[in-house]
Formats: sequence, structure tokens, C-alpha cells
Amino acid sequence: MKSRLYTGLLRHRRHQPRVNAFSYRVFMFYLSLDELPGLFDNIPLWSARRRAIGRYRREDFLGDPAQPLDDEVRRRIREETGREHRGPIYLLANLRYFGIQMNPICCYYCYNEDETRLEYLVAEVTNTPWNERHSYVLPAGEGNRLACDFDKAFHVSPFNPMAQRYHWRSNTPGRRLGIHLANSAGGEPVFDATLALTAEPLTAGNLNRMLLRYPFMTAKVAAAIYWEALKLFLKRVPLYPHPEKSKPSGV
Repeated sequence: MKSRLYTGLLRHRRHQPRVNAFSYRVFMFYLSLDELPGLFDNIPLWSARRRAIGRYRREDFLGDPAQPLDDEVRRRIREETGREHRGPIYLLANLRYFGIQMNPICCYYCYNEDETRLEYLVAEVTNTPWNERHSYVLPAGEGNRLACDFDKAFHVSPFNPMAQRYHWRSNTPGRRLGIHLANSAGGEPVFDATLALTAEPLTAGNLNRMLLRYPFMTAKVAAAIYWEALKLFLKRVPLYPHPEKSKPSGV
């Protein structure tokens, strides 16, 4: 089995126009798409085929749910780069717990065919409360780390305008997995998020321990989004309307 679990800490920091920060413990799945849907077949309380307390549901992820997820990731890479990707793909994400799904970002790690080198990372972003999705295709460089700077192309938070630039830094997952994403405007830091995780084997015992320790992981993520939004609102951080939703009728 190549799939595994990761546990660790998620931290968010806002630097301007008001300072705000929070962090909380998380666990996430790192799933070999080649091992789905059979991965959970012999693990009670979990499934990738039917309703369960912990569930992988194809409709919760990239592209047309009628198509295999790995095909949709390859299609997205082809759209962006004009190149065919044929190697294995791994998904870093939350699954659905007690019927609740929440993934502000999902990461698809796309390796070369013999799995010796990361070629692309596809970052699929979902905005709240609009539940729209957008994906960025990030090319991996040489070595164990990925570094990309790119313009923001998708409205995520009503507290961040569109005129921003992203600065993505991450490693190739192993015993440790790290992601650092910073937003800047006019060359000045505005916000950053850091994910620092440690690998654990994906076993029935570990899965059910995670359910006991984090029974409402996705509900906690959703609650944190709205709670932190309320704090920013009370701190009078300016609001920026959704650029599409705010267009006049008929535009």
C-alpha cells in the first residue's frame, strides 16, 4: 500500500490591514489514486463505494465525477501545459466524515512514470461560501522542493482582493510533508498559511483512531472558516465582493 495518513498542524497568519493568526491540529489523507476505490474495502466504518462514517466520494473532487479522478487531473495538466502526464498521482485532502465535506484546498502530486521525481502539483481550491472550484497547475523543479510564484486568478476570501500574487513553497511528500503559501500585494506580505505534517501508516487501527480523535474534522474546518471570518469582520478588515457575483445583471 502506497497511500498513507498525515497528521500535524495548520497555521494561518494575516499581516495586514489587521493582524490575525490561528492554528489547529489536523489529519489528512495522501491517497494513491491507483488504489481507489478498493483501498477501504476491508476497513469497517470507511468506504470509497458507498455511504460510511468516513468516505471517499468521487463527486467531492476535480472535474467530471463520471470520469476517473486521475484522468481528470491528467486532462487539467494537458489543458495547462499541452503535455501528457502518465505517471502515478496522489491526492492530499480531507475525506467526507459523517456526511460533511470541506476542502479549502486539495493537492494532487503527479510523479514521473517510475515515481522517482515529482513533475507537477495540481492545487484545487474551493471558495466558501460560493463552493466554486479552480485549479492551478504548478510545475515542479529539480530536487525535493517546489517553488512557484503566480498571480491570483480565483476569488477565495471576501477579505482578500483579486490583485494579489501567490508564493507557493512545498516539498515532495515523505516522512514529512510541508506546504507554505503566502499572498502579497504590491510586494508586501498580506497573508500566509503553513501546513506541517508527519506521515503515519494507513491502517484500520490508525483510521479508527483518527475518527475518535478528530470525529468532526471537516465540520471543524468549516466552523473555523466562519469563526475567523467573524473575527476579521469585527476587526473591520475591508470586504471585497466576488468579482463575478457583483457584476450588474446582463453582464
